[in-house]
Formats: sequence, structure tokens, C-alpha cells
Amino acid sequence: MSDTLLDTLLDWIAIESITGHEGEYGDAVARRLSALGLGVERQEVAPGRFNVLARADEPELVFCTHLDTVPPYFGPSREGNVIRGRGACDAKGPALAMIEAARRLLAAGERRIGFLLTVGEETDSAGAQFANLRCSERWRPRFTMIGEPTGNRFVRGGKGVFKGTLQAHGVASHSSRPLGPSAVHELVHVVHRLIQDGWGEHPVFGQGTLNVGMIQGGVAANVVAPAASASVMVRAVEEPASVEARVRRALTKDVEFVVEKGYGPVEFHVPGGGEAPVVAFGTDAPWLTRFGTRLLYGPGSIDDAHTAHEKLEVGSFERAVAEYERVARELLSRPG
Repeated sequence: MSDTLLDTLLDWIAIESITGHEGEYGDAVARRLSALGLGVERQEVAPGRFNVLARADEPELVFCTHLDTVPPYFGPSREGNVIRGRGACDAKGPALAMIEAARRLLAAGERRIGFLLTVGEETDSAGAQFANLRCSERWRPRFTMIGEPTGNRFVRGGKGVFKGTLQAHGVASHSSRPLGPSAVHELVHVVHRLIQDGWGEHPVFGQGTLNVGMIQGGVAANVVAPAASASVMVRAVEEPASVEARVRRALTKDVEFVVEKGYGPVEFHVPGGGEAPVVAFGTDAPWLTRFGTRLLYGPGSIDDAHTAHEKLEVGSFERAVAEYERVARELLSRPG
């Protein structure tokens, strides 16, 4: 990794781009793409928020990753061949590796490439959904390479996500003379049912899993709880309707379920076939249904993403540049 590229990555990490505040970083990426001679478009998703699209000719292969990072922000540092900072691997490192691969492709005369960099991937994939609906006919690629920290391995599949909140209703009263149901008791009963249930099994994606991430409610030990809630997330191997049906079978008349987010699992193309992992973390891939065959690959480890020690090793970055370039050439050599 050249010092110039290294400096660029450190500069990008120094730009805070937490979800909802992606603009300054989006401008920096847009300038980089424009310097390659690509036509750049800022696609407004919401006031002050935009996707970055760039292309040479009509793209048959699109490089795609996201502009936003999770909080809390912390700035860049370098320790030998390790770059640290928010976004190092998720996903500013993958973005720069893609752009460097594109630079090499363009220098060799390959112009059938483009870029989609999205806002909001870390929360609701608003940018990807917007691009999928609004991109013109010039944006109907055969392939889309999605950049996330996969440990420099192409991924076979990604589990879906089904997220929502259980809301339990009770009647407040003195615990010595309870008047009606306890919201906490009703909630615990439903949560127990959910934990005991199975969440599907798939030959590619494996087993679905459930996590009850947060429970809250009640007033005091001597008061029957009038309200309680729990957040639920399923890493899904089934379509959202099937997962929702499983959840609703566990409910009682005093517990309702509010769906917040849901999408099914996605299969990815693996160049050359062979063994490849399945991941459970979320990506923009489920929303890019009009962007051709999807691939998932990137430098860095998901185990470092979203952590206080987020990092990217220079060797991983360099391997990613080479793989992005190699696979892009292979895919574009296929008959259209």
C-alpha cells in the first residue's frame, strides 16, 4: 500500500460520517472518483444526504459499499501496518480498495465499471433502497460487488434480518392484591416461548437464530407492572412472512409485536465456486434487486467492525485491491 493511499485512508477516517452525517465524506469520495475521470452524480436521498454514483460508460459491473459508519466516532491512527479508526474496515477501507482497483482497470482501458456508495446502510439501508428504485436504465449492471469486511473471502450467502419489539400490557396494582395481568410476567412468558422455538434451517444459510437484546418495564418490586417491552432480532434463513408467523404464534392477548425491519436471506455469487462462508451481518445486498448478480467481499474482519478497536491491516487491503481487479476482469470477460 503506497504512502499516498495510506494517507488517503487516514484522511477519510478522520472525517466523521456517522449515519445521517455522511455528506463531508461523500464529497471526499466523489472528488476521488472524479479525479479518475468518472462522471459523478450526487443522488439526494433526503435533505443533506446523498448517495454517490460514478461511472465511465454504462456500467456492467458496479462496485458498491456504504458511506456511513456506526457511532461512536474515533479518529485515525497507524501502528506499523495496522490502520485504526472508525470506518477503517467498515467500510472506508473497502471503498478505497475498490477505487484503487478501478483506477487500474481504467488505466488498462476497461470502462464498463461504475460505483454506488450509499447512505444509511448501518440503520435502514435508505440509500440502497432509494438507488434501487430511482436509478435510470443506465444503471442495470450484470454484476454488483459489495464491499464489507469479510476477511478477504468471497461469501456464499448472507442471512436475513427480522427485527421488532414485543409490547406487553398489564394493569398497575399493589402486588399483594393484583388486579390484572402483569406486563412483565406476560412478556417473560412470550419470550420463553420464542427462545424455546426453532427458527428454521436452510441447506445454504444454516440455522436461524433469535436474540432478545433488551428488556425493560415495570415500576417497582411491589407494583404489578403496567407495561413492559423487549427488542427481538432474528438472523433469518426464511422469508420475513414465515419468521413473523413464528413470532405471532408465541403471542398472548396481552402482548403485541411491532415489526421494525425485515428482509430475507441472500445468496451471493462465489467466483470459481468452492467452499465459502455464510455471514449473519447485515448489508445493502437485499435491497439491490435491480443490480444484477451480487458478490460480497472485502478486506478486514467483521470481528473488528463496530468495536472500539476497529482496524485494517495493510496486507488485507492490498489483497482486496488485487482481488477486486482480478474478479472484475473475469466477470466482464463473460458474454453479456
